[in-house]
Amino acid sequence: MAGQVRPITLVGTPVLHQPCRTVDDFDTALKDLVDDMLASMYEADGVGLAANQIGVDLRVFVYDCPDEDGGRHRGAVVNPVLELPTLENRRLDDGDEGCLSVPGPHARLARPDHATVHGYDITGAPITVEGSGLLARCLQHETDHLEGRLYIDRLSARARKKVLKEYESLRAEAEAETEAGTEPGTLPG
Repeated sequence: MAGQVRPITLVGTPVLHQPCRTVDDFDTALKDLVDDMLASMYEADGVGLAANQIGVDLRVFVYDCPDEDGGRHRGAVVNPVLELPTLENRRLDDGDEGCLSVPGPHARLARPDHATVHGYDITGAPITVEGSGLLARCLQHETDHLEGRLYIDRLSARARKKVLKEYESLRAEAEAETEAGTEPGTLPG
């Protein structure tokens, strides 16, 4: 696969907490960015990745995940605009959600079980992506990223604090293992 794996930007990094800029140029640099995003997403075992998660403040995300029927969907959306069902037609999915930028913990987060994103492909052609199940959650999660919002920002204060505490604990544990000369998640010797 083409593309270079880039480090995932972690919670607290300013680029994750501010709205991203609109993409104006549908050029080779955009294609290269999308290739890098896909390579980074696959390396991190993710199902979606926004540009600001690799430190680039542009309105683009990639995804590769199933819908509620198990059909696999893969692509990139540039300058997405999210459309959700009306309140009368909305059903919520109260599933677990996690994030590559807050690695480790997950939390229950109710989101609409259907979502549509309108935007452009990497050539500038208009596209629409409709999703249900995990794909609907992914479309909403990645669009949130481009608005400078993480899933933890949608949690109650108590749930957000719990997720961040678990994240910090896992991060400190990994750093201690690295300093001890062992691979994170392995036992010495």
